[in-house]
Order: sequence, then C-alpha cells, then structure tokens
Amino acid sequence: MAAIEPVQPADDARKPSAGPLNALTAAALALPGLVLPAAQAADDEFAVQYGHYQEENRQLFGVESKFRPITVDTLQGSGNLKLTDRVKLTFNYTQDTWSGATPIATAPLDLRGNSTSHSPDGVTGATPIINGDLFFDSKLNPLQTDGFRNVTGGIDRRLVHTLSSASPETRKQGSFKLGYEWDEAALDVGGGLSLEDDYESSFVNLGGRLDFNQKLTTLSGGLSYTSSDTHARIDHDALPYINTGAYDGQIERTAEGGKIIHGERKDWGAHLGLTQVLNKNALIEAGLGYTLGNGYMENPYKVVEVAFINDAIPPPEGAAYVGQVRALLEQRPNVRNQFNGNLGYVQHIDMLDAALHFNYRYYLDDWGINAHTFESDWVQPLGHGWSVTPRIRYYSQDAADFYAPYLISNQPYNSGRFNRNLLPNHFSSDQRLSGYGALSGGVTVSKKFAKGIDVDLGFEYYTHQGGLKIGGGGEGDYADFDSWNVNGTLKVNLEALAVGSDHGSHAHHHHHHGATAPAGVMFDHMLGKNGFMVGYRYMYSSQGGDMLHGSNLVGDPAIVAGGCGPNPCFVKPNSMVMHMHMLDIMYAPTDWLNLMVMPQFMDMSMTMHRLAGAPPDNEAPEGGGAHIPHHVENGHETGGISDMGVYALVKLFDAGRHHLHMGLGLSIPFGAVDIELRRNHQVEGGLIHYGMQLGSGTLDFKPSLTYTGNYDDWSWGAQLSGTKRLEDHGETGYRLGDIFQSTAWGGYGLTNWLTATVRGVYTVQGAIHGQFNQFIDQLGPMDYPMNYGGRFWDVGFGLNATVPGGDLAGNTLGVEWLQPVATDYNGYQLDRDGTLSATWHYAF
Repeated sequence: MAAIEPVQPADDARKPSAGPLNALTAAALALPGLVLPAAQAADDEFAVQYGHYQEENRQLFGVESKFRPITVDTLQGSGNLKLTDRVKLTFNYTQDTWSGATPIATAPLDLRGNSTSHSPDGVTGATPIINGDLFFDSKLNPLQTDGFRNVTGGIDRRLVHTLSSASPETRKQGSFKLGYEWDEAALDVGGGLSLEDDYESSFVNLGGRLDFNQKLTTLSGGLSYTSSDTHARIDHDALPYINTGAYDGQIERTAEGGKIIHGERKDWGAHLGLTQVLNKNALIEAGLGYTLGNGYMENPYKVVEVAFINDAIPPPEGAAYVGQVRALLEQRPNVRNQFNGNLGYVQHIDMLDAALHFNYRYYLDDWGINAHTFESDWVQPLGHGWSVTPRIRYYSQDAADFYAPYLISNQPYNSGRFNRNLLPNHFSSDQRLSGYGALSGGVTVSKKFAKGIDVDLGFEYYTHQGGLKIGGGGEGDYADFDSWNVNGTLKVNLEALAVGSDHGSHAHHHHHHGATAPAGVMFDHMLGKNGFMVGYRYMYSSQGGDMLHGSNLVGDPAIVAGGCGPNPCFVKPNSMVMHMHMLDIMYAPTDWLNLMVMPQFMDMSMTMHRLAGAPPDNEAPEGGGAHIPHHVENGHETGGISDMGVYALVKLFDAGRHHLHMGLGLSIPFGAVDIELRRNHQVEGGLIHYGMQLGSGTLDFKPSLTYTGNYDDWSWGAQLSGTKRLEDHGETGYRLGDIFQSTAWGGYGLTNWLTATVRGVYTVQGAIHGQFNQFIDQLGPMDYPMNYGGRFWDVGFGLNATVPGGDLAGNTLGVEWLQPVATDYNGYQLDRDGTLSATWHYAF
C-alpha cells in the first residue's frame, strides 16, 4: 500500500510587486516537502482541500478479487492568522476515510489451491488468512500441485498477496502552531492529536529560525516528540488463522471472543535546515534530520506465512516435503534510528516568468532501508491569474534486513507449539518494507481570482514496481500496483479580500447585520449585482440513548419482536454521529438572480448494542450471525464526498425592510450509495446501513421560499423548503423519502456586531421506498427501509457575529444549537440528541 501524497497546491512563481526574496519564497512553497521558515506562511489565509486516492487492481495471476482496491477520501482545512504584528497562529485539520482491500500476507501461489479454509479461491481474499499445505522439493523450492495435494508440475516460485478488506475507517487529526516573530528571528510551539478507532497519537514540537546576512541566509531548526498508542482488534473470526503467541503479554480478550493488541511507541525527532539566497533568481536549501523511535513498531494487521516442515522424517523417494503453512503476526525491532537529509534548489527564469524546482532527499535507518527521492516541478504562469505546474517524482528504497515474503522453518507446527528460537528474531512480509521503486507524475492547474480567491486542481499518477529500484533486485511483479490521486483546493486570503474593498457599499451586497438568519438556515439572503460570497458551513448531528417506536420509548423485547418486520432483530444502534462540511460559493450576475454551488463532505459513525432476548447468533438470516460480534465490538464509519447542490435564487419582492425570494435547486448524486461492510470467510458482509451511505443516490429537486424582514435591532424570517426525489430509485435499488420543512425565526441585535436568534422548525420526511438490490446483513432496525423518516419539531438558539468595519468587514460567523422538542418516527429508530450548526461567510 503506497503512502498517499496529495498533489500540493502551487503558488505563482512570482507576484508582480514582490522582491527577489519574496518571489523565490513563493516559488519554493510549491515544492512538496521543501521545509521553509514558518514566518513565510501567508497571513490571514484559509484553505480547504478535497482529495481522492484510488489504487488499481493487483497482480493475482488470473484470479479476480472480490474486493475493491483501496480508496481514500480526504478533507483538509488550514488557516494562518496574524493575531498581532508579532504573533501568528496556524491550525490544520485533516480527516481521511479508508476503504477497500489491502495485502496482509504473501505466500507461494500454489497455497491458494491447498487452503484448509474450505475456499479454493482463497487468494481472492475470501478468507481472512490462508492456512494450508505447501509442497517443496529437497532444496525447499515450492512445487506446483493440482489443488488436491497432488504434485503435477515443477518448481513454481510465483508469489501472491492475500488480500483482506475492512469496513470504512476514518482518521481525524488536528494541529496548531503559535509563533512569535522578531525582526530577524522567530520561535514557534505547536502540537496536535490524531485519532483512529485502533490508534491514537499526540505530538508536540518546538521550532525556530534565525535570519542573517541581510536576510539572505536563514538557519532553522526544531525538536519534536510523539506518543502513540495502538489498540488493534483482531476479530474473533480471524483468530483461528493467526498465531498471536508472540504478543500474549500485550493482548486483551474481548467479551465477544476477539483480541485487542496493545502497544505503545515514543518518537523523538530533531531537524536543522539552511536556506541561502544565491542571487535574485535562485536559492538553495539543505537540511538534516534524525528520529529515534522506541516501542511497538509492528503493523498489527500484517502477518507472515511460515511453512513448517518436519524434515526430521524424510519423505518417500520421489515424494515432496509437506509444509504446514501458518500465519504469525509480524515481529519488527522495537527500536528504529532514522536519518534523513535533503538538498533543494529553486531557479526563477525571467524570460518565461517561471520557476524550476529540484529536490533530493536521502533516508537511512538501522533496519537496512536506504531510500532516494528525486523531485522536480515547473511553475509556469499563463497570465490572467492562471498557472500550471507539472511535476515528476522518483523514489527508490532497499529492503529492510528482516523483510521476507514468507518463511520456511525446519520444525513441526504441532497445533501451535513450536520452537520460536528456530525463527528469525524479526520478520515482516509488509511490501512497504521490500525493495522497490516508484515513479509518479502529475500536474496542478491554478487560478487566482479577484479579492484573494485561489482555486487549484491537481492530478497525479503513481506506479510502484520492484523493477524500478535503483540497481535492480527489487520485489517481484506480484507486488506491483498503480494508483492515482485527484484533489481540489480553495484558498481565501482575507488580507487580499480587504484590499480595495468598498466597505461603505457593503450593505448593498448583504442585508443589514440584524437580518442575519440563524446558522442552520440556508438560502436566507441574496447578493447585489456582481456580488460574490464564499463560505463554510459545518453541521454536527447526534443520536443516542433510547429507541423510539413512533414517539414512544421501547425496550429490547419489543425491538426484537417488531423492529425488523417479519424477522427478529439481533442488534440495535446505540449512537450515531454525523459531521458535514460544506462550501458555499455564490455569485450574483444581476440584482434579481444569484447562482450557488455547494459541494459537501460528510462522515458518519455508528455504534451498536446486542439486543437482550434476541435469538442465538446462528439463527440470523443468510449466515449473518457471524457478523454480529463484529457489529457489536466495532463501530461502523463512512466518509467522503457527498451530493453537490447547485441553486438559483430569484428575487420576488424587495421593499427595503421586507425581502422575498425563491430558490430552485438540484442535488446531484455524487455521494456513494454502495459502501460495503467488511467481509469474512463465511458470507459477504454486504452493504452498510441505508442511513450511513453518503448520498441519496438520486437526482433531487430542492425548492425554497424565503421571507426576511428587519426593523432597528429586530429581525425575523420564515422559510418553506423541500426535497423531491426525481427518480424512482438509485443505482442500489432504493430512494429516500421526500422532505418538507417549515421554519420561522426572530433575532435581536445585542450590539452593532452581535445578534441572538431563536427559531422553530417542523420537518416531515417520508420513509425509504424500495430496498437494496444487493446483499445486506439485516440484523437490526437500521437495515430495514420502514424504519426511516418521520415528523420532527425542534427549537433553535443561536448567535451571529458580523465584523462591522476595518479590513475584515463583511466576515460573518454564526452558531446555532437545534434542540429536539418532539419526535414521531416511522418505525423503530434511535432518539435524537440535537444538531449544532456553525457557519462562516464573506461577501463582497
């Protein structure tokens, strides 16, 4: 599995008003991996980036895998704020959701025909781990058989990965850095946290820089410390295939029969860098780094296949040695010393107003890995704010000393009892530790719009091949794969927005501050002619606690009996959380017409609980009982791009204090509706629940009618809106119910910049029509279409803040909490906790 390296957004090679140092600094920022002093970061800038990574199919020697290759959807937000002339704050937030199949082991190809897991196509990943028999000649070369343990051919050294798929998993990471600048020096301190279901990491860092030689030379350095905790779950259905004996002291047995491996790790790092401006058109940078890692270094989901051969008893003449193949968790050293160095060069070409970047990085560790990275890109402005940046990257590494695709041990296995001293101290078949080379190429197209708005679109293609390794000797072609990555970035420079803004005419483009609607209301205002607005909207929604049938509390016996139609229920949702991120981009070609585009990114998580009084697991339909422990022990997660809205707002009435406009929109079904749970060896896991798919799956019509008014410090408004599904069903066989919503609100201006709001909301949502046309494990109410939709009454309380003047005039922030008052569900559903909405937008 390749490391994901999003294409970096590129700045223009040189701004027309910038001097040589600033020009070269801006150009150097386009070079991925080039570490520059923190002080060079843009002030008062926000950026958001979406990326999609996709691996291609792997070499399985003619056998088609049932699993989809790895995909990753990533959302990243960042900001740089100048708190004072000397103090700056930088923050970053990243979340990525992984799904698809990844290699967990490697074995000779013939093992696929000798699996003891009753699956002759085990190579497709139909089993978590393949255990079986292999046949070897007297020199321990693997032999080809007919799948029934009869030797039919000669030596067959072909290897193949065993693939395993997991339900989607989401990682979230947040970090900050606070810096103070002197005239020729800077110091910053930062930290952050990264969270996954099976891994947590926290880190702190200290850095600084010193300028001298009239700021033509910069010395930078830093220290870092990271503490990580692994708590990886090996599911009950995979345990029969894995020998975990080496980690018995770190394993906790779960109530459902699984095991959790615990491991702690500490990393200390230091780096030192030097940047030198050579002349007005060139600079060079060099850096050195060191990291010491100590603790649990293993990947808990990677195993090594070991063929145990009892050669003390020679086989009959002409027969083959039989090797019992068993899977052992990999074992890596618990200490890792890592060294790295880099050398970068940036050259501005006056004639083309372009910049050439070149960077070389060298990596060395005491695991035996030596790696070289060569990168180059060309930043070419095209005029009118456009630029294009093609890039190329080559990477090569040697294999770790303890890397081996599989092992042969001259001893019997004896039902898990064997002499570990006859195995190497350390071993791993993780292909990321093998020798290989990688070549990637990509391009980023950038456009600078007026008022400090930048948009970047990038694409990169990556190929991983053992044959590309420097000097040859890389891993075989069974480990080769290709991947591609696309991303889009929106950057907003608040300082540039402020320059030249006509704050006196701001009211022409946006309503009086008192008329600002609550944060949870969309389409509440219009812009004047040639007005432009960018914004960000966040929504958090939570369900938890009791189950309701209609509006009545119900206990487990009633859910078992009635929550799943004619079938008994086995599990119920215990909590569900949804996070939605949305960009608001609006333009007004005329006074009476506004156009909007609203892309969305969404992630959801659900935990479940076993129902008291449910039948035994083995009575679940279609063998789904094998998944019940997985549902109960593991939270379900999904995340990625959701449906995108395109809208037109049309002014109907405008009489100073009273405004009426109509919205006509379409929701385009970009969100996935075929997300799957992981699969095990007994039955396919099927699709995840209806409510955790990322989109509607249908083209939807979204009309609205909005009235707003204001008088002095008072404001009010009302809106009718709806969603009408325009298709009978989506690609997976169902459509969500239609939605009708009415809301009314009032607001009072507490000051000239702060408004308090209160509103009421009534929502009606229909049940799901149709059902999945693919397999789904129907184990709980959330798996049945009848248990969706209902009627809801809510009351919201909010605050809105608008910057009234100065360079940042026009920036508006809002927050609202929507509290459920009454709920009348269709069928059996989890009670609602409430919804938090937060918005920022800037209109000019």
